[in-house]
Amino acid sequence: MSGFSETRNRMYTAEELERELHLKQLQINRLLNITQAINNNVSATGLYEMYRSFLSWEIGIQKMALFVRSEEESWECATSININRNILEMDVSELLPQYTKLSNLDEPGHPLLQHFDLVIPVRHKDVPISYVFIGGFSEDEDMYNKVQFITTITNVVAVAIENKRLFKRQLEQERLKQEMELAAEVQQMLIPKKLPNTREYQFDCIYKPHMSVGGDYFDFIERTDKNKIVFCIGDFTGKGLAAAMLMANFQANFHTLINREAQLEEFVHDLNRSVNMITGGDRFITFFVGEYDIPARRLKYINAGHNPPILVTRNRTTELRDGTIMLGSYEELPKLKIGIEEIEEEAIVLSYTDGLTDVRDESGTMLNEESLHRFVEDNWRLPAADFNKQLLHFIDDFRGKANLPDDFTVLTCKLYCPKC
Repeated sequence: MSGFSETRNRMYTAEELERELHLKQLQINRLLNITQAINNNVSATGLYEMYRSFLSWEIGIQKMALFVRSEEESWECATSININRNILEMDVSELLPQYTKLSNLDEPGHPLLQHFDLVIPVRHKDVPISYVFIGGFSEDEDMYNKVQFITTITNVVAVAIENKRLFKRQLEQERLKQEMELAAEVQQMLIPKKLPNTREYQFDCIYKPHMSVGGDYFDFIERTDKNKIVFCIGDFTGKGLAAAMLMANFQANFHTLINREAQLEEFVHDLNRSVNMITGGDRFITFFVGEYDIPARRLKYINAGHNPPILVTRNRTTELRDGTIMLGSYEELPKLKIGIEEIEEEAIVLSYTDGLTDVRDESGTMLNEESLHRFVEDNWRLPAADFNKQLLHFIDDFRGKANLPDDFTVLTCKLYCPKC
């Protein structure tokens, strides 16, 4: 078969000219039909079918495969003529970029290319958006005119489909943006606006959700009638609105259950059942809860799969590890151990989510727990707010220009002993 660039020079008879004009009229009518369909917002599937029908019945194309970019940014065959589906499912991601302009094909041994005579790439703003492979031309066909019109109609259809794809993505991005804004509003409502500062205890937090919306949670309740405080920190799987809704439900259950004044063990079992019922076991929460008895100076706690908070006094450093597995994965917690610490003097408790130890410096080295322990031991005598300010300076000095990789939340509890 002659190459596409070789055109035939011969005289047309009146009959041939009439037939040619009739064909041109049909092509123009079909192009108008497709343009009208685009204006009427016909689906991508409908446009592909019109395109395939036009090439097969009115242009007389024997073999065709149109590859377009999918939502996942991979290449897939959108429509074809007389090509085995198994062949069209092959990965063409490395094959297509080599074609930057209309090209003749002569690849008799290639499982896909052997079926076609030429390939027409379609580019939009210098980015490839589709490739159409055409084959089955006969020796006496006027390839030049046919390929010209195929190129035109392929450009029209491909650009229309790409615009649909981009518009759909834009809508999805707008929806996601609105969802994230709503999730951020929900989370801001859940985060305590004011933390206590008394002679016996102080609380201060650092709350830095990643991309404005995260899965971190903290809370506290002062039970002045019994001279106890309850504080907690947690990390929810997932992000966005789903995590925010789960967090809102969790907070409601937290306050409801803790106000029943049940024992800490029963309280955590009930929390686990509520999370499991809501999520069906598909999501979980790492969680730490502490109950501090002020007159007795006793801290009871349960760590449910969370990063162990660091307790520091003048003479010792302790990780608060006792507890159970994360909440929500099972209907019943398989085991649970209550931790108890006697606070005989001034102390500090640093609780945090894993975003803190995920912080990296500019070389990619992570902030390790040993460095964090040293920092707490060096600064534990500071009031809670001053401690957190120094912690932020410490983190910023460590990471330099590196970004925070994830949600990052700290809840610092400073315990005083006025009579000590």
